[in-house]
Amino acid sequence: MRQNLQSSVKLRPIDLARGHGLSTQAVRNYEEAGILPAADRTPHGYRTYTPLHARALEAFLALVPGHSHPTATAIMRAVNRGAAEDAFRLIDESHAQLLDDRRTLRAVEAALRDLAPAPEEGGETFVGPLARRLGLRPATLRAWERAGLLHPRRDPQTGYRVYSAADVRDALLAHQLRRGGYLLEQIAPLIARVRSAGGIAPLGSTLRDWQARLSARSRAMLTGAAALDAYLVHRTAPPGDGTRSAHLPAARARG
Repeated sequence: MRQNLQSSVKLRPIDLARGHGLSTQAVRNYEEAGILPAADRTPHGYRTYTPLHARALEAFLALVPGHSHPTATAIMRAVNRGAAEDAFRLIDESHAQLLDDRRTLRAVEAALRDLAPAPEEGGETFVGPLARRLGLRPATLRAWERAGLLHPRRDPQTGYRVYSAADVRDALLAHQLRRGGYLLEQIAPLIARVRSAGGIAPLGSTLRDWQARLSARSRAMLTGAAALDAYLVHRTAPPGDGTRSAHLPAARARG
């Protein structure tokens, strides 16, 4: 009897919103976006939610930090339309992207270690000598310039490209990453990080921050997975078995 009473609990939009610092309009927007299952309506047209909707909201909010708002939205929409396999694929893609980000970080760290003897200051050089140093064709360096990896200045009299020590450093780093299989569009933002940090030495804190963000995202994915699993259990539990309504929103439980 207690289980049946619990399964019939009706919640207002404010009951869902209050515990998460949301507005009631946000809850309604989430329902309209397919993040929450469709709500029942009273004879006067007011929305009524259930503990299942509370679980859906908790799952979505837990998924956002690890998967981003658009992906979390797509995951919840898939689950709510009964396409769990689509949701799992989206989750797998997020994990694959995180793994790729970790590999990129390791590649940058390895490339920077290899660059340890590279000069951060010194004389300037031209495209031919730099190309020979790297074992590349001058055309490759010009392609890197067009891709935004290098920014040599032009000699005002001859028009020749002049590479500063910072340009040489960026070329060496790009060469290391290209040998690691990275595309120019992947390398460009990494070179920009080095340039904005003022060189390799100050980049240590940037790399540590990068690692911390990846770790935080991994942890957030675990939290999101647990919340989504709880929602899936509630969705598939037979009515009246107590599982669907075992956990009411904190705001409702406080009265």
